[in-house]
Amino acid sequence: MFSPYYKASGRGDPIDHSCLNIALYGPNHRWVMTERPGADVSRDARNLRIGPSGMRWDGDVLEIDIAERDTRLFNPFHRPVRGKVRVMPEALNAQSFALDPREDHVWQCMAPRARIEVKMDEPGVSWSGNAYFDHNRGREPLESGFRAWHWSRAHMRRGAVVCYEGERGDGSVFASAIRFDRNAVPDEIDLPAIASLPRSRWQVERRTRSEIGVAKVRRTWEDTPFYARSELSSKLLGEEVVAVQESLDMRRFASPVVQFMLPFRMPRRTA
Repeated sequence: MFSPYYKASGRGDPIDHSCLNIALYGPNHRWVMTERPGADVSRDARNLRIGPSGMRWDGDVLEIDIAERDTRLFNPFHRPVRGKVRVMPEALNAQSFALDPREDHVWQCMAPRARIEVKMDEPGVSWSGNAYFDHNRGREPLESGFRAWHWSRAHMRRGAVVCYEGERGDGSVFASAIRFDRNAVPDEIDLPAIASLPRSRWQVERRTRSEIGVAKVRRTWEDTPFYARSELSSKLLGEEVVAVQESLDMRRFASPVVQFMLPFRMPRRTA
């Protein structure tokens, strides 16, 4: 959905603009976002391959095999990024949520709670912990449907809470807070108070929801001219929580300057 090549093509065949995005943070940071043509993509109901990497459902476990190279800006060495990720949903949710009245943009939280095992050969790091698995789809470009959005997800002692809000392309706003129980059954709850956050270094506006209207940025993982991803501490439903939060400014994304910069962050392999 962020591909400059897909946009330039007139948005014909999305399969011809496929990639596996990997972001590793910390001392062994890596960034992978190599776009590949449709000839390098194969898929069926339980398998998806994009170039040398792929993912498959093995029973109830999603296995992701990574065989890529670092595409981070200003890194001339393109270091190998190889390993395996296993995502184990605690339960699956089949319900989707429309983000606009015409249902041009739909979000589905497939696994609000999951466990993850990461074993990377290059760089040599591994860990396990909490995970989350969702999906977005749409019938029009994101920059046509939205000006900005803010999203966050927090694991709770029982279930998870997802907050989603933003401004649509026509200027209308939307906001919701959804609690998922341990069986992934969704229930819309009253919106907590808005908790303003400091802008990112690129001055992207950030916002979240918190029971006391106050939240703190613990770490900023991704900071780009139009997108920021952060780790927060806040309070939801009486619980002190650690949340993952993202903010997206689609007006900046659509600007000629950002469109010019994107290929440096997202190269395309033609064969």
